[in-house]
Order: sequence, then structure tokens, then C-alpha cells
Amino acid sequence: MRFIKPDINIDFTGKRKIAYIISGCFIIFSILSVIIHGGPRYGIDFAGGSLIQVKFFSPVNTGDVKNGLSEVNLEKASVQRFGEKEDNEYLIRTDISEAYHEDFSTKLQTSLKTATNSEVEIRRIEMVGPQVGKDLREKALFAMFFALLFITIYISGRFELKWLLSGVMAAALIGAVYLLSIFKVSIPFLILAALIVTLILFWFLELKYAMGAIVALIHDVIITVGIFSVLNIEFSLPVIAALLTIIGYSLNDTIIVFDRIRENLRKHHRKPLEFILNRSINETLARTILTAMTTLTVVLALLILGGGIIRDFALAMTIGVIIGTYSSVYVASPILLAWNIRKKSRSIQQKGR
Repeated sequence: MRFIKPDINIDFTGKRKIAYIISGCFIIFSILSVIIHGGPRYGIDFAGGSLIQVKFFSPVNTGDVKNGLSEVNLEKASVQRFGEKEDNEYLIRTDISEAYHEDFSTKLQTSLKTATNSEVEIRRIEMVGPQVGKDLREKALFAMFFALLFITIYISGRFELKWLLSGVMAAALIGAVYLLSIFKVSIPFLILAALIVTLILFWFLELKYAMGAIVALIHDVIITVGIFSVLNIEFSLPVIAALLTIIGYSLNDTIIVFDRIRENLRKHHRKPLEFILNRSINETLARTILTAMTTLTVVLALLILGGGIIRDFALAMTIGVIIGTYSSVYVASPILLAWNIRKKSRSIQQKGR
């Protein structure tokens, strides 16, 4: 069954300026949100501390729970409802990360039972030291940076046959990042600077496909992080896993469009690039929408039915699939057109001299 006509001809590139404005607003809003909140809100995995999940067998008052915590020297702990209201489950967070003694669970359970007059079950206790949390943060940033960098090598080699050039450039960037990290340079600023240098190099070395792909991926990650910041959702290891998955999903969509662009460049080499881009996006539109819809069906099921443990992962995936599908059409492909316009403008200037 076809729900999109084979001869559909939507002018995607003609609306690229509107898309630039929309993307720009989202990116600025995301960055401002992160700055206002003082950076991402890190979970136990990255910030260190302790996380305790408890279940009460009857409704309780949050104040009573905090009174029970104060009896075991957890006065500064935060208490947050977990899951549905009728589940009577709570997450207790504290910045104390030292290992608890063996009878801590028993004392906590007794104290909470006395304070709330309800039977209570300690479901889990997780502890992460501050140094471990810092190491995990840095490794997560490096994982996303290297994922983006190796992706650009693949794109440059596959679509432009510039394996050696992109490989040498990536090796130089990796070496520079590694050396500077040894000298205790702030990892977030170091990776941000490396990404900016990467984009500048792509532009001047004319690695247009790689640049289109990496700009789209950075666009997707920034907006997803921004939405999490606005919603004040914690960043944990599952969320980082979701961000890496989003990078792979968005890249897959982009490669499909790039493949069709490359084919149409050979078929319609006399046509302007804007025509070829529009035709390529329209020809792959049905496949793009079907892929997005089937993926969204799964992640929405996880979001609604998966429970609290996997909810943040599913939310990040839901946002990423929508943003990634949008960026494949309105970000990655128009970068090729912008590069082509720049090349023509430079050629005209050289002829005029």
C-alpha cells in the first residue's frame, strides 16, 4: 500500500531558510537552558552519591519519609515519587557515597516503617564515588566525540573517496585531544573546541558530505540535551546510550538520502543541485517516514509501558528519532547546497579578477 505518491515533489530545499531559523531557535534555546541550569543535571552515575529505591505498602506522606531518613543521618536527602502514584514507590537521593555498613538497610527499613506507619521494602541501593562519577562523565563525552569523528571518516571515504585525508585529520585531532587531556584541560571545553576545528577543516578541505552528516548529528544531540535540560531530567548512563543510538539512527537516515543524491548526480548531471536534492529527498521520503514511524512505535511503547527505569532512555530515543528524521531532510542535505553555492561564488570571484 502506497501512502505517498511516487511522483511527489515537495520543495524541501526551498524551505531551507525557514528550517535554519527553526533549528537555530531550538539550538539557542537548548544552549541557554543548559547555561541557566548550570550545566546538565547529572544522575548518580556521573555526579556520585547514593540512590535508594523504596516501596511502601500503603500511601505515605513525603514529610514522614524525610523524618525517617533523618533518623539514619540522611537529613539532606531528596525524596521523589517514582512510577505511578498507586505504586507508593520513592527514590531517595543523597550526596553521601561512602559504603554503608551491613545493617544499614535494616536500620533504614525500621526507621521508615516507624516514621510512616507502613510496611516498607528496600528495592535497591546504588552508590557511586565522586571520582568514579567524574571519570564516567569524561568517558561519556569522549565516546560521543569519537563516535562523531569516526563517522566522518566513513562518510568521507564512502561518498568522496577521501579515506586518507579524513583519516590523517581525525588522527591529528585525536592526538591533540589526548595530549591536551593529559595536561588537565577541561574535557567539555576541549571537545567543544575540537568539534569547532573539525567543522572548519571540513569546510576548507571540501569534505561536504562529512560536514553535512556531522552538523546534522551535532544538531540532534544539542537539541535532545536541551529538551532534557528544560524538563530537568537527569543524565545517566542509559541516556548516554540513547544519545549514541540517536547518532547511529540519524546517520542511517542521512546515508540513505546521500546515496540517492549520489545516484541522481550521475543520472541528472546537467540539472542544478537544488533540483537533485529535492528529487532525492522526495524519492526516499516514503522510506524515511516508514522507518521513523516503526521506530517511534517501539520507543513510545517503551516510554508508556516500560516503567520508570527505562523511561528516560525511551524519552531520549523518542526525541532523537523525531529530530533525527527532521535533520536528515532539512539540515544534512542543505549543507551540500550551501557548500555548492559557496564554491560557485568563489569561482565567479576568481574569474572576475
